[in-house]
Amino acid sequence: MERRDKYNYYLDIAETVLERGTCLRRNYGAIIVKNDEIISTGYTGAPRGRANCCDIGYCTRKKLNIPRGQNYEKCRSVHAEANCIISASRRDMLGSTLYLVGRDMDTGELVHNASSCTMCKRLIINAGIRKVVIRDSEDLFRTIEVQDWIDGDDSLDDTMGY
Repeated sequence: MERRDKYNYYLDIAETVLERGTCLRRNYGAIIVKNDEIISTGYTGAPRGRANCCDIGYCTRKKLNIPRGQNYEKCRSVHAEANCIISASRRDMLGSTLYLVGRDMDTGELVHNASSCTMCKRLIINAGIRKVVIRDSEDLFRTIEVQDWIDGDDSLDDTMGY
């Protein structure tokens, strides 16, 4: 029996976490790991006390045909990364790794070329997380050094507009 590598082991756990997600469009699962200990988990879902998309029966972004990466203010959900960060203390997250897996709810397939949104990138930077590992397939993943997001500051892109 071949032992599962550690990256995919943690990505498998994040993929299990996403099954708690309540979005009708795309669900993500995230876990933060430091020194081989899981610090926290998070999945996509409405803020506590508010109805989830799966409860009301529709996704506003899907209904309005809003493309991926745009108009997040129209989304009911708190992103998996944000929920994961909210559940941990900063001192525990310093130098940690966030593992992220996304699933398209229409196809059941992993989200192709998944990435954290601009707001979640900001949260990850401020949390002191060192790297993000994102699943691309059952066995393949990408590792992103958070320092690259700091150095490539996308908030300086004046074409973003508000």
